[in-house]
Amino acid sequence: MFITITRDTLYRIGAGAGVCALLAALFFLLPQREQAAAETAAGAQPAAAVSDWGLSFQTNGQPPAGNVSADELRQWDAYYLGDTGEKTIYLTFDAGYENGCTPAILDALKKHNAPACFFVVGNYIDTAPALVQRMVDEGHIVGNHTLHHPDMSAIASQEAFAAELDGLAEKFTALTGQPMQKFYRPPQGKFSEENLKQAQELGYKTIFWSLAYVDWYTDNQPTEEQAFSKLVPRIHNGAIVLLHSTSETNARILDELLTRWEEQGYTFGRLDELG
Repeated sequence: MFITITRDTLYRIGAGAGVCALLAALFFLLPQREQAAAETAAGAQPAAAVSDWGLSFQTNGQPPAGNVSADELRQWDAYYLGDTGEKTIYLTFDAGYENGCTPAILDALKKHNAPACFFVVGNYIDTAPALVQRMVDEGHIVGNHTLHHPDMSAIASQEAFAAELDGLAEKFTALTGQPMQKFYRPPQGKFSEENLKQAQELGYKTIFWSLAYVDWYTDNQPTEEQAFSKLVPRIHNGAIVLLHSTSETNARILDELLTRWEEQGYTFGRLDELG
């Protein structure tokens, strides 16, 4: 049984954006479904039949199975895992808007000399340019989460698909004077085989994830204990970790979380080391 992840985010666009009204994406759904997923093995499905990224966790400390295998994804320069023979973690943050949590996250990353990739949308560059510049200045990758955060799997036209990625990249370059590194995360975790090909043709690596938890409801944040209970035992070699930069819990725990992972022998890698 796969846990289907549908990260359907509604971002409030404009200078007044301060809340994310909806991020409907039940990564772990209900506790009983988590248990069922851990107990039930499932094989990879063809990418063409998939529209939502999904994972099946069977054993704590071991990489989960994706609903498309790592080998199949690689033919389209897409990844959800790094090298599972290495104790390396790849930190990624989805950043749809800024609510004051990102500075503490950047402080923790700097303390641990841990690189990360922040996947931003157009609204984030418009409303938090100083933080985007700080990400760049401190050596982090700023990745492409599209200009408007649509369901990209519903876009058939290569021209329209490219406009979402190119429009965001143009904003980034106008702000920083640098070309955007070509890492793309599909909004809402929605994709198709055609999407993967379209991104590849534009020179992008598509980045999914192998570990996340429900951290996006700003008015219903997990406790620190709940966060650690999900993120510490399930960490694994080559993990691509998805966190949200809007999470107050993440801002509070990141320093300790990175310390705990380091104590387990993990180091932090960069997405541009994938290949």
